[in-house]
Amino acid sequence: MVKVENLKVVRATYELYIRNEDGTEELMEKGTEEAPIVWCQGEGMMLPALEEQMEGKEPGDTFDFVLQPEQAYGPYLEEGLMDLPKTMFFNGDGEFDAERVFVGAVVPMNTTDGQIVKAQVCEITDDHVTIDLNHPYAGETLHFKGVILDIRDVTEGELRAIRNPRGCCGGGCHKKGSDSESSCGDCNSCNGCNSCE
Repeated sequence: MVKVENLKVVRATYELYIRNEDGTEELMEKGTEEAPIVWCQGEGMMLPALEEQMEGKEPGDTFDFVLQPEQAYGPYLEEGLMDLPKTMFFNGDGEFDAERVFVGAVVPMNTTDGQIVKAQVCEITDDHVTIDLNHPYAGETLHFKGVILDIRDVTEGELRAIRNPRGCCGGGCHKKGSDSESSCGDCNSCNGCNSCE
């Protein structure tokens, strides 16, 4: 019987609950048989502690476990809250981009070392936008329940796409709009190089 191990693609139903201090739980996410969660074991797509819980399971196996904040997204850090000038969120017309930047919106931000992180907008004033760089589940105890639906080997194309998340398989793609056609080899497995620009 095939088991969850490195380089296996796993599909599972799941329910994710936040465990409150009073012991009650709130359902935050759910994956059904029609829309399951899918990941490639050992490729960093899931929390390491979650993958550890899944290791060795077989199709049909159930899971029910709790991850403490230090096993999941860490503690909530006050320094993750930042007040930024509102001008940083202007669009190409020199106006505040109210369509994409509103309280509750998640916006991409560039760090000083060029990484892209997601930040939640907490407050908007006349001059500033307050963002929260903490993960939405930072400081939370997470309770996962579900069933392993099926397990299979990852394909070479899928593995290339996972390891190069910009969508290009790195096989010699030409830029969009160039005179020559893409010569990617097996581009069908990486979205046809639609991400190359």
